Amino acid sequence: MKERFWPAAMRIAPPLSERAVAGPPQRHYVLLINPFYPKDPHASFGKHVLTPSLALTSIAAATPPDWQVRYFDENLLHGPPPLDPLPQVVGITVHLTFAERAFALARYYRSRGAKVVLGGLHVLSCPEECAPHADALALGEGVEVWPQILRELDAAGAESAGSASGRRGDSRVRLRQVGDSARERIGGTPVFRGDFRRPYRDDPAPRRELLPRRSFLTTTSLIATRGCHNRCGFCYLSTDGLKMPYRMRDPEQIAAEFAADGQPYGVFVDNNLGSSREYLHKLCAALRPLQKIWSAAVTIDVTDDPSLIRQMALAGCTGVFIGFESLTDDNLTEARKRTPAAADYARRVQILHDNGIQVNGSFVLGFDHDGPEVFQETCDWIEENRLECATFHILTPYPGTPLFRAMAEEDRLLHRDWSLYDTAHVVFRPRRMTIEQLAAGYEYCYTRLFSHGSIWRRRPQDAGAVPAYLAMSYLYKRSNFLWHLLIQHDLVQSVWTPLVELSRLRHLQFRAGLARRPLSAPPLDAADGRARSAGSVVYAGV
Repeated sequence: MKERFWPAAMRIAPPLSERAVAGPPQRHYVLLINPFYPKDPHASFGKHVLTPSLALTSIAAATPPDWQVRYFDENLLHGPPPLDPLPQVVGITVHLTFAERAFALARYYRSRGAKVVLGGLHVLSCPEECAPHADALALGEGVEVWPQILRELDAAGAESAGSASGRRGDSRVRLRQVGDSARERIGGTPVFRGDFRRPYRDDPAPRRELLPRRSFLTTTSLIATRGCHNRCGFCYLSTDGLKMPYRMRDPEQIAAEFAADGQPYGVFVDNNLGSSREYLHKLCAALRPLQKIWSAAVTIDVTDDPSLIRQMALAGCTGVFIGFESLTDDNLTEARKRTPAAADYARRVQILHDNGIQVNGSFVLGFDHDGPEVFQETCDWIEENRLECATFHILTPYPGTPLFRAMAEEDRLLHRDWSLYDTAHVVFRPRRMTIEQLAAGYEYCYTRLFSHGSIWRRRPQDAGAVPAYLAMSYLYKRSNFLWHLLIQHDLVQSVWTPLVELSRLRHLQFRAGLARRPLSAPPLDAADGRARSAGSVVYAGV
């Protein structure tokens, strides 16, 4: 395989010095950490700084006002997280691919007197593994339980301090046990479980002011809905114990957050913004007056209603991330993904393109009906349909999912080294190809799609949109040799901003004309799936 450019800053976590000295914990000071994880050298390094996760900023918003909060993301390449002053509480989000790094950070702070709270999907799927590394575990909805965790940790710390002052020199003083005696515990570690039943509109807005703006393309990460109408067997949403009903926030709340952050481009990080078409219509109506641009993840069946696609474009949608997953219907059926037939994907992509919406397609490689031919066939289809971007993932059985259980029962798992369960490594025995063929095919897909020829073949049909498309494609897909420097020196937003503003201005001009044109296709009839009438085609790019 071709050796890829992979600088140490993008593959090795910053060292944690055992000699580092810290003072006593500063009371009512919380540090929230997103741990380092190695970046896949086949994909774009830039995707890791497009927009921040909302997990920690949402936790920050739920923090009582008498606590000081700091956000630290190790992936911004500013070295290890700070010790001065030492936080009273450290909150760490844990994903299976960087679980070991999270545990190392937990040891680093606990050994110096801070209390560590672990949360995130890996804590939910593997709580027994996480418990020894934490003073408390947050399972499920963290925003709901976070204030209670802080109250109990603070009370335990205050009682411990009081006992110490009454017994000077007694080194046997122990921190009072956190939580009441009836609380669920795993190996002695208290567990705080939050559910997703309360109205989503009641959650506070994420504290985006804590984020380093210059380090991201945009800090306007938005989330309007929670959950998805699909429960694909390989998806983290199907993890045991994760009961996440579909919830929506008021469209006016989202529009107000978008306006307040003061940035021209926002990214919806919802699992599927289009699960409720009625809601998405209302959201578009609220976003349209802002004259901003945005992108979101949706499923391809959102194109059942072309009028909704039109409203998305008029409201500022310039791009969608779509999990096509596979071009083979048998794979989709076995994955339990409710989706239109793969043969109809091309027509639906054209509906999006006709409305000036770019498509970033996501494809999973290594399903049981995939053979060695799947790699070229997938790339051919992407180029034929001019998908502006594509991401590839090796099928990965996440712990706690139906796929993981099935693979374990069939003895197809190669190991349980979670750091390699990152969708860039083969961790199971494929059905119709070898392990080596799957690994090589994954590399082939990225090599081909990031090539000069493929970038050119997928250019927009609107010639006026080509320069901006090429600039973004080359910056995103072919500049890995630059990205670690841009990230380290806080230049990400500065480099992206001119291209983003150019896209916004182009799109404002485009959608003014789009509003005067007829729909390119009518909604599908629910009874028989046939179009009711024909319409003109509008070509545009962004």
